[in-house]
Amino acid sequence: MFIDCSSKDDFKLSKTMLVKIHPKSAKKKKKKSKSKKKKQPPQQTDPPTIPVSELFPSGEFPEGEIQQYKDDNLWRTTSEEKRELERLEKPIYDSVRQAAEVHRQVRKYMKGIIKPGMPMTELCETLENTVRKLISENGLEAGIAFPTGCSLNWVAAHWTPNSGDTTVLQYDDVMKLDFGTHINGRIVDCAFTVAFNPMFNPLLEASREATNTGIKESGIDVRLCDVGAAIQEVMESYEVEINGKVFQVKSIRNLNGHSIGPYQIHAGKSVPIVKGGEQTKMEEGEFYAIETFGSTGKGYVREDLECSHYMKNFDVGHMPLRLPRAKQLLATINKNFSTLAFCRRYLDRLGETKYLMALKNLCDAGIVQTYPPLCDVKGSYVSQFEHTILLRPTCKEVVSRGDDY
Repeated sequence: MFIDCSSKDDFKLSKTMLVKIHPKSAKKKKKKSKSKKKKQPPQQTDPPTIPVSELFPSGEFPEGEIQQYKDDNLWRTTSEEKRELERLEKPIYDSVRQAAEVHRQVRKYMKGIIKPGMPMTELCETLENTVRKLISENGLEAGIAFPTGCSLNWVAAHWTPNSGDTTVLQYDDVMKLDFGTHINGRIVDCAFTVAFNPMFNPLLEASREATNTGIKESGIDVRLCDVGAAIQEVMESYEVEINGKVFQVKSIRNLNGHSIGPYQIHAGKSVPIVKGGEQTKMEEGEFYAIETFGSTGKGYVREDLECSHYMKNFDVGHMPLRLPRAKQLLATINKNFSTLAFCRRYLDRLGETKYLMALKNLCDAGIVQTYPPLCDVKGSYVSQFEHTILLRPTCKEVVSRGDDY
């Protein structure tokens, strides 16, 4: 801009105008508005210590893998009525998804530290203490759903070390790591197999693919026997060569998946892993543990070895007890486990001592049930994979699915 400066007055005026319009003279500082940065949720530590609820402060936890139902149930996907049913069930879904996220994070950590030479007691206690931290253990509202199964080789299920056990994990072991988490009694039951020797890979692949087949075949109005037939067909299409000898992988015919209820790990329906079995149908809203066991042995298990797993019977009413020690132990069980499974190590942790006679008394009275280890023939190998699925009104959700399996 140019200013005419032909007189002194004009010059003064022009200076005044220059002060007003020259950009350098406009020194009024504008306060910069500090943009408030959104506080990001914390990232998980290594080893994991931050509760999952703090990692997802909104209370929205990751959804599991979604699978559509087969053709005759495809209409459910777009049904507004079914969607509304799901909106009503959201608190339940949030609980089980939180439990599933804890399971994923714990197993990811454990896979990174499990190695040959690790004592089995240390392995279990590390896993369980990590679950307690990540799930913010709180009495019967949140915690471990059942004892950590770490069954080795021909032992298929229900083995965890009792206090004083000195078993150490070996390079040639096949270990089934089966553990559960729960929020408000909504249980996630999920398992995988660890083997260091690559010779066992086909055995692991057999049970992994059989489990995925069982999940794929499951659905509303599907007959349980049809799921079992599909699982067996896939499982027994595998062979594994162990130390120069070839074995056909067999489905263990007297082990099953199962329905899951609130605070009830086995809610009444069994999902076979061989053909035959129940004509009963799966129903909308049900939770199922789809688990398969592949064996190089007889494909049949029996109870053997020292018992470590116990569970109060779900439907038991008031039972008179004579032994004061048994009454005291039952009070501990009711307070800390209710109808969730527990093991001797958990009683030891709570400060219970000299309780074996009282525990036997509760078992003899039918209040508590024993679950001894389940074993195929000695020298054989068993692998297991398991997921928890939810038959939602509109779709099937594999709630425990992760990047690993």
